[in-house]
Amino acid sequence: MKNTAVTNQLADRKCLEAGSQAKRLTPMGIKSLKKYLPAGWKLVKGKLLEKNYKFPDFNSALAYTIQVGNLADNVGHHPDILLTYGAVRIQIFTHSAKGLTENDFILAAKIERM
Repeated sequence: MKNTAVTNQLADRKCLEAGSQAKRLTPMGIKSLKKYLPAGWKLVKGKLLEKNYKFPDFNSALAYTIQVGNLADNVGHHPDILLTYGAVRIQIFTHSAKGLTENDFILAAKIERM
């Protein structure tokens, strides 16, 4: 069971401005932050976080996609989002760091709290 209080603390953090400030996490750093994300988030090739969400129809999936998009725009950190009928896949990584940064875990936690 994931520690909800720690997940919420992660979600309360602000994403740092992207660019050269974004430092790629070490494998140990990734492991220490991933344990605080709820079930369903998986690490893909050690370089991105991914989660799939199921919905009863296209409109529900679209509404969720818009919510995630608005959240991401507000925090200034933008995931890749794939919308299909009844499903949404979210992939998060930091392009400028060519891998995962703390911002990625913060955004994942914010999405979970949404």
